[in-house]
This record gives sequence, C-alpha cells and structure tokens, in this order.
Amino acid sequence: MKRIHHWVLLGLTSTTLVLSGCVRDLQGSTYSRGETRQVQQVEYGKVTAISPVVIEGTQSGVGQLPGAIVGGIAGSTMGEGKGQQIFTVLGALGGAVLGSTIEENATRTQGLELTLAMDSGKTLSIVQEVERVDAFQVGQRVRVLTQGRLARVSPE
Repeated sequence: MKRIHHWVLLGLTSTTLVLSGCVRDLQGSTYSRGETRQVQQVEYGKVTAISPVVIEGTQSGVGQLPGAIVGGIAGSTMGEGKGQQIFTVLGALGGAVLGSTIEENATRTQGLELTLAMDSGKTLSIVQEVERVDAFQVGQRVRVLTQGRLARVSPE
C-alpha cells in the first residue's frame, strides 16, 4: 500500500510541475491568439535606461490542488484514528501552500524595465520579459506597439 502512495505522490508532483510551466509568455515577440488581427499604435524612440527586474510568477491555484492531494495522502500515512485525521488535514494544508509556492517559483521570469525617450517627446517606462538581459542597449532605437493599456518594445 505504501508503494502505491509513493507512486501517487510522484505522479502528482510531476503533474504540478508540468502544469506550472504552462504560463503565458510576456516577451515582446509573443502574442496571444486574442491579440492577433488587432490594430496597434506604433511609435519610435530610443532606450535611455535599462534595469533588470524579476517578474513574479503566477499563483493561479494550479499548484494548490495537486499539492493538497499529495500532502493529504502523505499525512494520511501517519498516526492512527484522530491523529491520522489531523495529519491528513495538516498535510493537505501544507501541501497546498507548498504547491502554490512551487507554481510561483516555476513561473517567475526575468525582465527589463526600459525607459524610453520617444520621438514625440514623451518618456515611457515599460517592463517586459526577456530571454537575455542584454536584449536591449542604451541608445538603441526601438519600436513601441500599444494596444489599449498594453505595450511591447522591439528593436527598430
């Protein structure tokens, strides 16, 4: 019976990690299906400052359920009677917290805060996910696409 619990724990933990990786990409070159065929305003400018940032991960709850299940199963293997019930509940609660933390850490990304001097005279600051922190350079000409409140920066 304990061997089955270990396989269940391994399976649910793997599922949590896989599902946690299903996060929307926030890079300037990635579009969601809903963003396609939408009119965007285009402005040009120059990068005046760059600051590396960390973009916090998501806490959608995807990690909580498998974490609670794994924790509850692990807790149920301890003690007897009321003690077993208490361990099951505590294991489920601890597993949910741990699952949420794993999801947040797995979906955390690196980004840049770009300060831009636009040709129109405006100064903008836009935070965007990047694969490499050297994706932009101070003095580089850029194109800024805006759609409502969303904006993305790409090299000119």
